[in-house]
Amino acid sequence: MVSQVYSDDDGKILVSIARRTVDQYVTKETKPNPPETTPEHLWEKSGVFVTLNSVVESTVSLRGCIGRPYPTQPLIKATIDSAVDSAVNDPRFRRVTPDELDSIIIELSVLTPPVKLEYTNPSELLSLVEVGRDGLIAVQGMRRGLLLPQVPVDWGWDTRTFLEHTCNKAGLSPSAWMDEKTEFLGFQAEIFGEEKPHGDILRDPKHPRC
Repeated sequence: MVSQVYSDDDGKILVSIARRTVDQYVTKETKPNPPETTPEHLWEKSGVFVTLNSVVESTVSLRGCIGRPYPTQPLIKATIDSAVDSAVNDPRFRRVTPDELDSIIIELSVLTPPVKLEYTNPSELLSLVEVGRDGLIAVQGMRRGLLLPQVPVDWGWDTRTFLEHTCNKAGLSPSAWMDEKTEFLGFQAEIFGEEKPHGDILRDPKHPRC
């Protein structure tokens, strides 16, 4: 169970500014300023990821996902910058175009600071990591890969599969989680998002994957 630090109203503020950022940057290539009424605690530094999901004929698929895993920026500003990056700078996808905006769902994950997982044997990860609670960062040398807590839930993975895919995200082999040179950091996230494109903003929205 993830502790709730942010209210539903906080989530609405953050997702709304992410939506406005995506719409404005894609159409005008300018970023909005944070609302003057932004609560003070949303100016505190926090990690955040903005995820764009495309809905085409009831099929939901990833369209972009970039963020800041560490608390290096005020949350409201990190949200704006991550929204821009998710829309136009995710190297896995072409830039979002204006005619796509009405078919994109905005989702936002506010992260706790990543913490190194301590264990003596990699097999302990199978009990240390909890699907649905934890996000993971795999690190080996200069390689690193991150998966948000909702990813294994969306895809129905067990813990072993989650570890394997996190290693893949870092450019490592799936079995690299058993390599003692591979380190893992864990984090949790509070997730808010649109129910549908430009729709109501909910905590923990559920969007079945294709």
